Amino acid sequence: MRAALLNNLDHQALRLRPLTRHSAPVLPGALPTVPAEFRLLQAHYPILFQAAGPSFQPVALLGLEQGQNLFLTDTGWDAAHLPWALERQPLLVGREGSQAVVHIDLDHPLLSEREGEPLFLPHGGQAPLLERRVAVLQALHQGLEELPGFIEALCRLDLLEPLHFDVDQPDGSVRRLSGYHGIHEERLAALPGAAVAALHEAGHWLPIAMALASLGRLRDLVEREARQRG
Repeated sequence: MRAALLNNLDHQALRLRPLTRHSAPVLPGALPTVPAEFRLLQAHYPILFQAAGPSFQPVALLGLEQGQNLFLTDTGWDAAHLPWALERQPLLVGREGSQAVVHIDLDHPLLSEREGEPLFLPHGGQAPLLERRVAVLQALHQGLEELPGFIEALCRLDLLEPLHFDVDQPDGSVRRLSGYHGIHEERLAALPGAAVAALHEAGHWLPIAMALASLGRLRDLVEREARQRG
């Protein structure tokens, strides 16, 4: 990675090539996310939680095996919502003193000076593509600042449980997806009214509901994998 402060003088010529199976860097099978994105994610991806030291990191699951991505195709991304963790690239948050600033990874494989959409307009303003990516980066940055409070609430109320999802294989064997946690539906339903009200007031109830609803997408991943295998 070669990060630099983004500006329209040094980076006027930069363009961003489309994300496809041929142009993309190696992508993980699960992408980190934040509660503010859950409503957008839940229609397409299971939202699970990975242990991260003493805490948890929410992720959007893209495949059923380590490193498997069932959404990236030869022509682009096969879902209506591109996860923010991908859409913000090649931008990242940098620091100038106590101020957050926008940096760009000049080594990112999608950057080019010859093909793709421009980042800047001819006279120096941000092109729509860049405006969108800056907005996504800002949303992610804000979401990361709010994430510890969300995870603390889940842990305090014991709402996360280890998730084991079995996938039947064509040869009759069973493959188990493990290593993740999901929302415990029964414990959520049994919460007293005061706890539910506190979650609402803190802005946690909706993302919890979205994460729980997204578990139905696990079966979608199985069907997507079967179609791709033919």
